[in-house]
Amino acid sequence: MYFQNGNVKLYYEIMGTAGRPLLMLHGNGENHRIFYAAAEILSKDYCVILPDTRGHGQSDQPQNNCYHYNDMADDVLALCRHLNLQSPLIYGFSDGGITALLLALKSPQLPAAIAVSGANLNPRGLKSFFSLGMKISYAFKKDPKTALMLREPQIDPDRLKTICCPALVTAGSRDLIKEKHTKRIAVAMPQATLKILKGESHGSYIVNNQKIAFLLRDFFKKYGL
Repeated sequence: MYFQNGNVKLYYEIMGTAGRPLLMLHGNGENHRIFYAAAEILSKDYCVILPDTRGHGQSDQPQNNCYHYNDMADDVLALCRHLNLQSPLIYGFSDGGITALLLALKSPQLPAAIAVSGANLNPRGLKSFFSLGMKISYAFKKDPKTALMLREPQIDPDRLKTICCPALVTAGSRDLIKEKHTKRIAVAMPQATLKILKGESHGSYIVNNQKIAFLLRDFFKKYGL
């Protein structure tokens, strides 16, 4: 299915029809299909909504092929309006986690709860080896999606204090995000729970994996959601 936000047509799928809506936002260079394994579990209790970010999957590229996280957050808000979602749950992985944080900052009364995995507040939150690899890659390929990660986001952690809904913050112990940076995100939100998953990498427990489904389900159920 498609919906329009400004000049961009965006694709989404829905799995399950019963229960509270749960949006799952994928990372850079991916599409909604990375969540199929998790959504199969979650769709038993939730109406799981899987959008493709602008320029990813079956969604249109933005004008001038220029990417900004704020635009991605606006796309998700537009999808919520399109579907008339009330108090949805928002989950984001990597770039999707950044988008989830920005969405909650833009519309703090919208989500009933949020969960983010492998998110960062600014490019300094990336481990140096990964940041260097991206810079080298961009020097040769000039990929605008890589440029996005090199210059954005720029989120003031003090602003996260306004996100008062329950929040889950996860990362792997072998993540691409610095652990102290992940902890900084969790500490900033009043109702945040932090989970550092031993032995897991950036996406090993998420991409084509059911582990994240059980983490999310247990967290949301803790709050009766």
